[in-house]
Amino acid sequence: MQRPAYVRWAEYKLGNRSDAEEAVDQAFVELAENWPLVLRHEKPAAYAWTVVKHRTIDAGRAGRRRRGLIDTAAFETVALHRATDPLGQLEDSLATYAAIRSLPERQHDVIVHRYCLGHSVSETADILGISEAGVRSTARYAKKNLARALQQEGVTDGLAD
Repeated sequence: MQRPAYVRWAEYKLGNRSDAEEAVDQAFVELAENWPLVLRHEKPAAYAWTVVKHRTIDAGRAGRRRRGLIDTAAFETVALHRATDPLGQLEDSLATYAAIRSLPERQHDVIVHRYCLGHSVSETADILGISEAGVRSTARYAKKNLARALQQEGVTDGLAD
């Protein structure tokens, strides 16, 4: 049910559709091989998300992909085209992306799905295997952490709702 969302996230992380599909397919094979174990988990969807995330991270490491500017390109492109001060916007975008990457794992996942990939609260909850209230609460804490980090970096723009 979540394959399109998983592939989209993996593509966001890996920068390549075929690598993303391969990572998600590997995760599905692992889930199928361990299906009785998956079903014993209190939240099978959360377990599945963890497997997908780990296979994607493994694929990135195997491909020796460099984090950083490649990962931020899609994140900042639209903002740069609209900016009156492109260099200032680039600095702000890089600081924002760095702040997102430094969030605790659950907060990072929620922010990426909600604001970078544009999933709704309901979609994010389904993908991550958590409640909608959990998504809203986690997003609220994440935005507070981001605001604090960005304020320290001198970035005045925060994440919009």
